[in-house]
Amino acid sequence: MPSARILIVDDVPENLAVLGELLQHEGYQVQVANGGAVALRLALGPPPPDLILLDVTMPGMDGYEVLRRLRADARTASLPVLFLTARGDPGDEEYGLLQGAEDYLTKPIRPALVLARVRNQLQAKRARDVLANQNALLEAEVRRRMEDNDRIQRVTIRALAHLAETRDPETGNHILRTQSYMGLLARRLARHPRHAAVLDEAMIEQLVRSAPLHDIGKVGIPDHILLKRAALDADEWEVMKTHAQLGADAIEQAERDIDQPVPFLQIARQIARWHHEHWDGQGYPDGLVGEAIPLSARLMAVADVFDSLVSPRVYKRPFDVERARQAIVDGRGTQFDPDVVDAFCESFEDFVDVARSHGLPAG
Repeated sequence: MPSARILIVDDVPENLAVLGELLQHEGYQVQVANGGAVALRLALGPPPPDLILLDVTMPGMDGYEVLRRLRADARTASLPVLFLTARGDPGDEEYGLLQGAEDYLTKPIRPALVLARVRNQLQAKRARDVLANQNALLEAEVRRRMEDNDRIQRVTIRALAHLAETRDPETGNHILRTQSYMGLLARRLARHPRHAAVLDEAMIEQLVRSAPLHDIGKVGIPDHILLKRAALDADEWEVMKTHAQLGADAIEQAERDIDQPVPFLQIARQIARWHHEHWDGQGYPDGLVGEAIPLSARLMAVADVFDSLVSPRVYKRPFDVERARQAIVDGRGTQFDPDVVDAFCESFEDFVDVARSHGLPAG
């Protein structure tokens, strides 16, 4: 492997000269160091050596200490080291190899043997470098594909959510706001000892990603009900409530069409079906009570109701944020999970900022 860079470390100038001439004659680039401190500096490059020939017996810092420091530094830990020493006892060789040297040669040197060992170590290093480069390329490609899949997933979710929202143009940026509210609530609740184990960063990411699909079932509600410019009567309200079941069924069908479970779809199905359930069991569609309601749906319940309260509708004026806050607080323990309401109150100013940044007056 001519043109490789080799660092020779020896406190005897004659040894440096002999080894240097031998290796240069074979086309190697040679650096020399007459002690451990110089060797450690040269080992860092740039450029770093491809192989180090290291004497063991040197004043001040011996070869074992040099090797120990090389292996302790991430920048030099993988440099191959070949011990070159006058210590020829088998115990010395075994000890040197146990310290992490790739090979062990005894003096006086035999040129053919030195060149063969050097060539072998350089070939092994080149093979390791090729493998490392291939692994790096593969890892980069995997990351790129995962990022592509992530972007496609996000765009698909947003497109489906906007499809539902286009049928109800009054909701404006409802999906963006509720998605932000979900993140605020989940991160705040993650500080609570009862919820910290569940609400890790990965779970919070899935909750935020799933949130836009909470009203996907509204695509199945007839226009004369969904777009009615007045409050719904009792029969119409019963139809409107079916959007929770419709959304959950649509997501469940999508889950059946794929080979492996997708966590965010599982959470999206929970949110779509149960975000209108009440803590006291008076909600719909299944009348679940308390912690039987999935946490994802309990979080969305507060996010969705707050946004509905502060948003204008043809049949109602928007609540100001203080009135909306009080309505959420009044529902603590009846409509809403008490812990989620507490998280909402602690994050209230952030809720107001989100509402204002996405087009609501939030006065």
